[in-house]
Amino acid sequence: MVLFRRQLGDVLRGERMRRGMTLRELSSEARISLGYISEIERGQKEASSELLSSLCDALEVPLSSVLREVSDTVAVEEARILAESTVERVPTRSGTVVAAA
Repeated sequence: MVLFRRQLGDVLRGERMRRGMTLRELSSEARISLGYISEIERGQKEASSELLSSLCDALEVPLSSVLREVSDTVAVEEARILAESTVERVPTRSGTVVAAA
């Protein structure tokens, strides 16, 4: 299963790091506790729309760009999971299993 919050956290962390910001700097700029931002970046907490807006403002990135990037990464992950689940496992005479598409 693809977790939206994990993908969102990865994208937000990437944006923060690209800007060379520390968690402390982002926390101060967005007026959100450092611990809560850390939990969001690690995919442990869901971000409300208001909180996400504050983070995007502090990162100087449009919300639509963040959501687009999250959507793209979710799509890639879903495709990978689907590809893995559709691979047929075929036993050989020797008893080993070979994957066949």
